[in-house]
Amino acid sequence: MDALRIGVLGCADIARRRMLPAMAATPGVRVAAVAGRDADRARELAGRFDARPVHGYAALLARDDIDAVYIPLPAALHAEWAEAALRAGKHVLAEKPLTTDLAATERLFDLATESGLFLMENVMFVHHSQHAAVEKLVADGAIGELRAFHAAFAVPRLPAGDIRYRPELGGGALWDTGVYPLRAALRFLGERLDVVGATLSHGPADSVDTSGAVLLRAPEGVGVQLSFGLDHGYRSMYELWGSEGRITVERAFTPPADHRPRVRVERRGDTREALLPADDQVARTVTAFARAVRSGAAPDPVMVSQARLLQAVRARAQGLSGGSGPDRPWM
Repeated sequence: MDALRIGVLGCADIARRRMLPAMAATPGVRVAAVAGRDADRARELAGRFDARPVHGYAALLARDDIDAVYIPLPAALHAEWAEAALRAGKHVLAEKPLTTDLAATERLFDLATESGLFLMENVMFVHHSQHAAVEKLVADGAIGELRAFHAAFAVPRLPAGDIRYRPELGGGALWDTGVYPLRAALRFLGERLDVVGATLSHGPADSVDTSGAVLLRAPEGVGVQLSFGLDHGYRSMYELWGSEGRITVERAFTPPADHRPRVRVERRGDTREALLPADDQVARTVTAFARAVRSGAAPDPVMVSQARLLQAVRARAQGLSGGSGPDRPWM
């Protein structure tokens, strides 16, 4: 079978450090071209992977030796270039969030579906095997009936000028770190989640939200508490709390490839830890994308559910749905 030829729009750090090395190491996948606004940067990055350098994103989309496109551009540019790639007949893997607008996400989902193309949002943690192990524990009754879900993902402050602090590029904690706990809630509780309360806050020198908290409710009455931020001590975890115990996962969202996850189960005063095999969620993501393209899979509608939830959180935090403003208490 011929290799899946991927073209890359941009020379972002995540492409350099994680995605392109994973693509180059995945059987049946080839980094075929790298496009950049800066021809020298595109040439340098393409040279690392024996790929063709291309000056300009549109020029790459016009090539007939590209099957799929990877988009690591700032969030505010995803909708424009994902749509252009789909209209050029390319499958698309775009960094999260797919867009910062629900209508744009719905439009891209519909366009990909109607065109018979695969569209995937690059939320990598969902491909790690530890979460399937947790789901099995819950299904087997390890903690009884689920009562609550807690999740948090926050990172220390980044250098001044980072794109995550620039509103015109789609920056902000909700779009960058908030996606992770929200997506985890969708995975474990399903898509029928209601936003009960939300807050988005920022420091006096910031133009975007740098911290947030969300309270959700699942139809079965399960309560959900989520926290996220861009100016915190590092935290990456979730906890499922049941009628008879709880399951806790640390380093849940961005574990290194050599990390062996520890899933802690507490039940009726007894605590045990399951040490799971190491897993490379970046490699698994690339493999999942290539497999879906080859099988003719349809896009996963969870990307639309996630976009709808993100919009509801922002609206609630801004007081558009009866909630409170971003700098006031959130109930």
